[in-house]
Amino acid sequence: MKITRCADARALAEAVARQVARDAKAAVSERGGFHLVLAGGTTPEHCYALMRDMNLPWEHMHIWFGDERCLPTGDVERNDSMADQALLLHVPLKPSHIHRMPAELGPDSGAAAYADEIQQFPVMDLVLLGMGEDGHTASLFPGNPALDDNRLVVPVFDSPKPPPERISMGLGLLNRARHRIVMVAGEGKRDAWARIRNGEDLPAARLKSPDWYTSLS
Repeated sequence: MKITRCADARALAEAVARQVARDAKAAVSERGGFHLVLAGGTTPEHCYALMRDMNLPWEHMHIWFGDERCLPTGDVERNDSMADQALLLHVPLKPSHIHRMPAELGPDSGAAAYADEIQQFPVMDLVLLGMGEDGHTASLFPGNPALDDNRLVVPVFDSPKPPPERISMGLGLLNRARHRIVMVAGEGKRDAWARIRNGEDLPAARLKSPDWYTSLS
C-alpha cells in the first residue's frame, strides 16, 4: 500500500490539494485536459476549500462526481451542493465542464443518464474518494449489489446510510482512472482502516493501487 501519513485532517487536505494541482498541470500539458472526480464528505470538503485559492488550469478541467444522493436538485445534502459551496462557485470553470449526476431522476434513470454522458470520457484522470466507517467508498457499501455491478454507473438501493437511494460510479470505472486517492481521517474510521491494512475485502480495499492519505496511525 502506498500510504502518506499526515499530522491531522488539515495537513491531509493540504497534501491532497497539492497532489490535485500536480496531476492537473501534468494532464493538461500531456493531454490538453484534466478530468477530476469529486467525493462527498468532510475531509474532501476541506480539500476543495483549499483548491479554490490555487492556480489551477480551470479552463481545461472537467469535474465529475463519484456518487450522489437521490435528492432534489439543490438539496443541501447533495454532494454537488457541498462542492458548489466549497469550490465550484468560486473558480472559473466552464458550466459545461461540470458534470453533475442527475440523481433527482432516481437510481436507475439517473445512473443510466450519467453513464451515457460519461461514455464520451471513459477514463478519468484523478478520482478523489473517502472511506466510511464500514469501509465503503463512493456509495459502494459492503454486501450491497452495487459493489459487484459491472456497469459504468450503478444504481444504489437500501444504502445503510440515509438516503437509501443513491447513484455511484461503478468499481470498474473507478479502477480504470489513471490515479486514485483515498482520504481517511477521523477516529471512527480507525477500525476499518486497520481491517483494510490487514487484507480484509472491504469495498475501499477493492480499489486498484490507490494512494492512501491518512491522519490515522
